[in-house]
Amino acid sequence: MINDQKVMALCDRVRATSMAIHAYLKHGHLEKIYENALAHRLSKQGINVQQQYPLKVFDEDGTILGDYFADLLVEEELIIEIKACQNLADDHIAQILGYLRASRMRHGLLINYGASKLQLKKLVL
Repeated sequence: MINDQKVMALCDRVRATSMAIHAYLKHGHLEKIYENALAHRLSKQGINVQQQYPLKVFDEDGTILGDYFADLLVEEELIIEIKACQNLADDHIAQILGYLRASRMRHGLLINYGASKLQLKKLVL
């Protein structure tokens, strides 16, 4: 488990990479295109990235309820949920917070490439 300072530095790299992708591709593509682009560019930087990574979802007593497939799992510490919509909605934030709680992970990024300006929210439990 990496410390919070290292996670924040990792988030900065993801943010810069996301901005470069948005500047190049603009908005208008499917989420999968942005997911592939971010995974590709982060991997080129030597960052461990796994796409559609299955995370166990636990009940409060530790019972496994099923799997959630994270768009990206970065350095086994950061869940990234990618959207390609006009604006982020409260439902999107609730979705990633639910994934963080259920999977018992602490850090998440919600990235929306669908707006004319990149939208990125950092979430911490």
